[in-house]
Amino acid sequence: MTSNSKIAIVTGAGSGIGKAVVLALLKDGHRVVLAGRRPEPLADVIALGAAPQRSLAVPTDVSDADSVKALFDAAVSAFGRVDVLFNNAGVNAPGIALEDLTLAQWKNVVDINLTGMFLCIQQAFRVMKAQTPRGGRIINNGSISATTPRPNSIAYTATKHAVTGLTKAASLDGRKYDIAVGQIDIGNAATEMAQRMATGIVQANGEMAIEPLMDVAIVGQSVLYMANLPLEANVMFHTVMATKMPFAGRG
Repeated sequence: MTSNSKIAIVTGAGSGIGKAVVLALLKDGHRVVLAGRRPEPLADVIALGAAPQRSLAVPTDVSDADSVKALFDAAVSAFGRVDVLFNNAGVNAPGIALEDLTLAQWKNVVDINLTGMFLCIQQAFRVMKAQTPRGGRIINNGSISATTPRPNSIAYTATKHAVTGLTKAASLDGRKYDIAVGQIDIGNAATEMAQRMATGIVQANGEMAIEPLMDVAIVGQSVLYMANLPLEANVMFHTVMATKMPFAGRG
């Protein structure tokens, strides 16, 4: 099986980073299963990808175990196997003071960003270890918040730190099944979620500052590179970010 005939599942595929990754994979010849809560954005991305015969939309709630199982069942039914999972679905909580965050807001972020990612990894393991040829690749979307927090982001930051734990543990557990697990940490890709960076966002010192953004298509190319590696090699952690964003050092 050549690299560009692989079958990939992308969660959070209807917008932003997920959309960019779907388009990069389709352009490279992959068959792609798009997962997201709403069918309309998934259909729009498939239309943009201009390869409907290699695309499948599966409305999915990653925080629900049955929904995630149905996603993987649909992928196997349509294409026979799963070679790549880009574990991307995620949400944020309102950028409010830690003490004002409600338990419901906290749980929503944990359910999607952490539990949802675990459920997708678990189903990927079940499929990948049983298929022939055995194995596959899982790429988790960590965010640079997996390393360094922003102010007023405790739920998002905690879950993205936890994603690093998922990546490390799953990487070990996947060895015996020829499953490679890695993580991409992204900083300031120009998506709908990141538009606030362009108008000004609070910094660690309390000041507001406009931050540089990078083309989200660059993220698509980064994930494509990771996805196309042979299983004997793994990019365990890959950081791609706007060059001049405040991240390294003190800004």
